[in-house]
Amino acid sequence: MDSLHFKQAGLMNPKLTSICDICLTRGLNAEDYANTAVATFAKGLLYTYVGKEKEATVKPDMIVKNKKDRKKYEAFLQDYDGNEIAKQQIKRADLNLAIIKSEDGKLGYIPNQGVTFAQNLKELRLEVNFQLNEVDFIDRERIRAKYKYRCQYCGRHGQSVDHKDPVSLSHNNSLDNLTLACAECNRIKSDMPYELFIHLNDQISGINKKLVKYENALGTLKEEFEHRRRYLAAQVHLKGVINDPELNEIRKQNKQLQDAIDSLQSDYDDLRETRKTYFDTGWKLARIKENKDII
Repeated sequence: MDSLHFKQAGLMNPKLTSICDICLTRGLNAEDYANTAVATFAKGLLYTYVGKEKEATVKPDMIVKNKKDRKKYEAFLQDYDGNEIAKQQIKRADLNLAIIKSEDGKLGYIPNQGVTFAQNLKELRLEVNFQLNEVDFIDRERIRAKYKYRCQYCGRHGQSVDHKDPVSLSHNNSLDNLTLACAECNRIKSDMPYELFIHLNDQISGINKKLVKYENALGTLKEEFEHRRRYLAAQVHLKGVINDPELNEIRKQNKQLQDAIDSLQSDYDDLRETRKTYFDTGWKLARIKENKDII
């Protein structure tokens, strides 16, 4: 119910409309419709409510008749609302017009949850350049060599050249704005402000050190397992048999090593997931703190 949907600017306080901005774009009048949920919010927050107070006895027909299709449009709108790059390049008014054309069958396409957000935009005749990261190959290799292929956030092996200030917000591809990250830290940081990510990361330096130990231990064990697997295959080839006491003993040892690897990998994955949740929660709380409006 943020500014992109039911909430609009008011003289003193925001006003909430009974219908969304897409319906308003269609020329529908909010005063002709009721919305109990929105009316309740408006009353509780002392906002102006624009719409009927009571629901009509006969509900108005839905513009999109099929419930599954309505879910598809809702999912598409959520994708747009959560994508800073798209919002920078596509005005909400233009998005609304494209959705209206789709709903009216003029485009012959309904957003599909089975394809990417970029593909849905393309089919709706909306252009977005998601390739804002224009760091060339030489600069990428320079950053990797500078940091010796080590993630500057957690210390694990890394190859992802990361923008400190998110490229989706700053478009800054200068070397001063680049560092090296592992794929995991790169995904977690995403569009999070650099200062906030560093602040949160500094609080869990002990966990980051454990992640490095896990990565090193797993790397060593997996290398040993691969060596034993190749040795077993060579012995089977030389002996010309599959069942053999010596070979069965090797298989038993390999099974024990694989069990140890699986157990360690499980603990490692649990710690990684806990760390990701920590960052997700910190980023969410920071955004809530900045947003003074509870809607």
